[in-house]
Amino acid sequence: MAELTQLADRLFPPAPKSVSEARAFVIDELYQWGPPDRLDDILLCVSELATNAVLHSGPENHAYRVRLETGSEEVRIEVDDRGSGTPHVRTDHDDTHGRGLLLVAGIADDWGVTTHRVGKSVWATFEVGSWMPALLNVIPPP
Repeated sequence: MAELTQLADRLFPPAPKSVSEARAFVIDELYQWGPPDRLDDILLCVSELATNAVLHSGPENHAYRVRLETGSEEVRIEVDDRGSGTPHVRTDHDDTHGRGLLLVAGIADDWGVTTHRVGKSVWATFEVGSWMPALLNVIPPP
């Protein structure tokens, strides 16, 4: 990522309520810089990746990490968990669940999976054309 201007990360428990907490964390961090023009896309993908981490985070009680990097023209989100397996986009339209990565692939400018000795990182990047002025930081996030 060129011109890294902000980096933040936080651990979350592998519980369903943590998905909204992960989204709030990203909102709080982005509001410090001034939210980008693609905030809704970013938040939808955070929700999908955090939900996958909750469902597939590996051994019980292992937290997952949400990492956020912002630059002048890009936002990158990354969710790390200790689960095994490699996530992939499901294309079977008859499935009643499991379409989160299909959404991420369709919304993000790029995405991928990095496997580690233990666990994996699923990331997505978003090109941002503009950032709202920092003056908006005085307005509390929704």
